[in-house]
Amino acid sequence: MRKNIAEFFDRGSARPGAALFLLMALLGICRGLEAQQTEGRQTGDEQAWTVVGPAGGDARAFAAVPGDPSHLYLGSTNSWLYESVNGGASWRRLVKLDGSDALVLDHIVVDAADLATIFVAGWRDEGGGLWVSHDQGKNWSEVESLKGQSIRSFTQAPSDAKVLLAGTLEGIYRSEDSGVTWNEISPPGSREIHEVESLAVDPGDVNVIYAGTWHLPWKTDDGGKTWNNIKQGIIDDSDVFSIILDPVKPKTVFLSACSGIYKSESAGARFRKIEGIPSTARRTRVLKQDPANREIVYAGTTEGLYKTLDSGKTFKLLTDDDVIVNDVFVDPRDSNHVLLATDRGGVMTSTDGGATFSLSNEGFSERKVSALLVDRGNAAHLFAGVVNDKKFGGVFVSEDGGGAWKQIAAGLDGRDVYALSQTKDGMVVAGTSQGIFALDPPAAPDAAQPAGETAGGPSAALSWEPRNVIANTEIKVSVETHYKTKVNVEKEVQAPVIELESRVNALDVSGDVWLASTSLGLLTSRDQGASWQGGPVMGAGDYLSVAVHGDLMVAVRSDAAVLSKDEGKSWWPIGLPKMLTRIHRAVFAPDGTIWLGAREGVYFSRDQGKTWMWIGRLPFRDIDDLEFDAGSQRVLVSSRSSDQVFGIDPKTMTWKLWRTGYRTALIRAAGDRLVAATMDDGVVVQQGIGNRE
Repeated sequence: MRKNIAEFFDRGSARPGAALFLLMALLGICRGLEAQQTEGRQTGDEQAWTVVGPAGGDARAFAAVPGDPSHLYLGSTNSWLYESVNGGASWRRLVKLDGSDALVLDHIVVDAADLATIFVAGWRDEGGGLWVSHDQGKNWSEVESLKGQSIRSFTQAPSDAKVLLAGTLEGIYRSEDSGVTWNEISPPGSREIHEVESLAVDPGDVNVIYAGTWHLPWKTDDGGKTWNNIKQGIIDDSDVFSIILDPVKPKTVFLSACSGIYKSESAGARFRKIEGIPSTARRTRVLKQDPANREIVYAGTTEGLYKTLDSGKTFKLLTDDDVIVNDVFVDPRDSNHVLLATDRGGVMTSTDGGATFSLSNEGFSERKVSALLVDRGNAAHLFAGVVNDKKFGGVFVSEDGGGAWKQIAAGLDGRDVYALSQTKDGMVVAGTSQGIFALDPPAAPDAAQPAGETAGGPSAALSWEPRNVIANTEIKVSVETHYKTKVNVEKEVQAPVIELESRVNALDVSGDVWLASTSLGLLTSRDQGASWQGGPVMGAGDYLSVAVHGDLMVAVRSDAAVLSKDEGKSWWPIGLPKMLTRIHRAVFAPDGTIWLGAREGVYFSRDQGKTWMWIGRLPFRDIDDLEFDAGSQRVLVSSRSSDQVFGIDPKTMTWKLWRTGYRTALIRAAGDRLVAATMDDGVVVQQGIGNRE
């Protein structure tokens, strides 16, 4: 501690004796703070935190309970398995199968012989495995023999429920005892049969198996003793994503690959390419046959859902071409009821055979929330900005503390949202992947009104307005000669007006002068975003965080910080502690103290960056976000690498800890409780009353 404080002390003092006295005093203060933290810290309340949305995100795979198609399971991309008991009208989180947030649950099988048994196969960048429950999802165990295997395909034999097949990056594995033991049936170390993306078993013969790899399809007629390549008619080097067999005429085989959709009527001896799907829609992730009408086949592609009514002679696009379909479920009791698992849009449902679709994501939240704002005039009014979701993303607003959300994306045109800030008069401003956009106060919707209506009655859909004009004014000094006398003349020259189209990392519009950090540099606006001035500061433009406090402004990069005392007209570098290696966030406290969140922890300065103090013995370091909560007078602290958050009392330097249960990117106070933005699970809200005190 002594070494740290000595390094942080202002080394520019001209009076060594005075500096030594101050250093000793400072060390005494630090020891006092450290003791208070050890003896006086508080543990947070253990109330549950609940995922409240916004609904949607990436959905991967369906499975229905045999004989009960209203009972469904749904896999996600962040280890969570969902359940629906009403045909997909609503969902609930059933279990998180992996400690990481990166397990992709691509295949789910409900055992046809034992409906209480559920198999879930998953993969991640490194590894994966198979999980099984024998009590309808109450308890789970990982299958030891497949532990660490990246399972890309999984199926149960239609004629013998004890036979299961798993396709992994290494090969094909088979179980003949309902998943208790597994044996590799593809040639070990094969250079061909690996990276198995799809599997299908003949409905009448468990030994006839089709396998699609990242390099063409294969088939065995003897349970894996011998394998044959079935590539006749298929373009070479075609990743095979899906294989389905007609349950009545199993010699009819449909196969999808990156080069298109193929059909064989000779049990795979020869394929022909089906026409009708544009060549651009090359990746058909899934094929599903209508169980009530075998002539109907759905093709879920990376460019929408296609449907054929004539067994593949012609196909018709049913959705927009920007819908990425990962799985299709056709209700065997009502084939007009069709569900799609999609990227970004979550679950989409149709009751007319795919003619029209609507979102069906109640209870399903897989959002990456990158910006979170609590309305300063109404703590129940929340704004959440998301990334990666294009037309399904943008900004979502809740009028009831997260109970219900509405999308406000018009005008953003699919841009990612990285920052949200609010003006004194209530205007909400968003920093996006391409520019700055504003939403005026009257646009806040009434919770009881349908989307597209405001408090004034029916109106056009709410829309974000661009605030992206950069109009710099330069001062030019010219020298003129008048009667042989040189005269200096200052003249303002308007630089060319340009449109801001770069990423906006951070915003603070709480003051009279707005401040934004963009890829072009630091920009300020004195006319509520009608025009901006600025550019690189200290030769850099990649500032990660900005904050405004009256005339003071601060901006930080990963390894530097700058300060302005004149509302952004001029900037000066701030000296930083030597041990700092990466800064993520800067905020002001009401008294003007600057707080920094960094890889090494939390720092603060009471003298505008001349000297810094490090707060030791906190629950964790690697701080990603800070926010001053005026209600509790605490600095709220969070880290993307932790499911804990805490609040620091600047007067006593004690802290209070809360555990959200989710990796937390941002933490904010909303009235008498806390709300948090997570890395993959949307917004979570602290339950109970008075919990932030």
